Amino acid sequence: MEEKSEFLGKENVGKLLFKLSTPVIIGMLVQALYNVVDTFFVGQAYGTESVQAIGGLSIAFPIQMIIMAFGVVLGTGGSSIISRALGAKELVKAERTLGNVFSLSLILSILIAVPCLLFLDLILGIFGATPGIMPYAVEYLEYIILGAIFFVFGVAVQNIVRAEGNARLAMNAMLIGAGLNIILDPILMFGFGMGVQGAATATVLSQAVSSVWLLQYCLKGKGAVHFKSRYMKLDLKIVKEIGSIGVGSFVMQVSASVMMIFVYNALATYGGDVAIAVFGTIIKVNSFIFLPLLGMAFGLQPIVGYNYGAKQFGRIAEAVKLTLMATMSFGTFGLIMIYLFTGQILGLFSADPQYLDVGKHAVRIMLLGMPLIGLNVVSMTVFQALGKARPSFLLSLSRQVLFLIPLVVILPGYFELDGVWAAYPISDLLAFLLSGYLLLRVYRIFKEHPVSSGIGAGAEFAVSRGVE
Repeated sequence: MEEKSEFLGKENVGKLLFKLSTPVIIGMLVQALYNVVDTFFVGQAYGTESVQAIGGLSIAFPIQMIIMAFGVVLGTGGSSIISRALGAKELVKAERTLGNVFSLSLILSILIAVPCLLFLDLILGIFGATPGIMPYAVEYLEYIILGAIFFVFGVAVQNIVRAEGNARLAMNAMLIGAGLNIILDPILMFGFGMGVQGAATATVLSQAVSSVWLLQYCLKGKGAVHFKSRYMKLDLKIVKEIGSIGVGSFVMQVSASVMMIFVYNALATYGGDVAIAVFGTIIKVNSFIFLPLLGMAFGLQPIVGYNYGAKQFGRIAEAVKLTLMATMSFGTFGLIMIYLFTGQILGLFSADPQYLDVGKHAVRIMLLGMPLIGLNVVSMTVFQALGKARPSFLLSLSRQVLFLIPLVVILPGYFELDGVWAAYPISDLLAFLLSGYLLLRVYRIFKEHPVSSGIGAGAEFAVSRGVE
């Protein structure tokens, strides 16, 4: 069935990028809506307590992202192996990888849920939950943690499906989940009076339906890679390769959550519940820019992986160039839109005057670096698709660990709350410079050696060494 993916090495690169990226971008926009809907309805449901309730969801969000990060590591690592295996016509390896992803999803979700439920109050305290915010965060997260399997499996298989070149199916799964969440939120929160618990229940049920949709696709063997139960037995070599490749994305997502420990504690010190609620809102609104950038990179990943396996390096260079142009343009457009409608966007979640004042000021500083982020995301995705764990790992650490955490620790000592906001665009700039340096080396080599046939051993060595 590997012929189903051969179009990745033959079709016009521009058309291919558009075909693969568009469904993913739509899916990512839906995911952004997914993230925002709970906050919107919670803000409406709690009225005068909306700042504390939104703050509870804000504190819960990075912990929810850590749970999903385990799906990301399985999905990015597994999809990189599968796309390269399909390019090299190694179907058995692709099927074995899919079976291992299934097994690891179940194992990891259990290992996540038990300690999180046992130590939830302690974890939330570490993340900076104040006494006013804590009850809302606990109510929300208890349900999210119980549904961990659906988040881990759903995120992992979405990436696998995209690696086959079937981005439309992954988009449809996200659309189903997000649409159901929008319907269930008001029913459970207002109709059944469940409040924050209703928001969490709606999210888990929606993700469960989305996961079942993807599961039936794999079980029925509709894709290029068929699920076979005998391959659920863990292959340590594949597990290690999934981990080494996916660790970059995992660290990027987890580091974002770990970074929020420093951010939320600084916000609690210099701005209190209002600053925490503002930050949580901005992060979720910002996802309407960041997640589509990630979607463009996901559309690029199977092209890079397949053509690297097929040794068609010129197609990789062309795809990278087009994706960079698209991500930087979209980041600039998104920044302009948020700047123009800052007050209206923030007002959707709460009418609290102090919240609005702090929020308008924070947005204008925090999001300045958005046009630069695309280069970091694309660079990391390219190295993942090439199976090169070290540069991918470095890039995943750079923006939110190597640069942002030290800035969040240092700057508030001099500029108080403004120091927290300013740490973001500065770290974006530093990550942009590092990503550009690493990606340029690889891009030049692929441009110089567009195909493997007819080039010498020295050139092959240069390509191999250039992506290390």
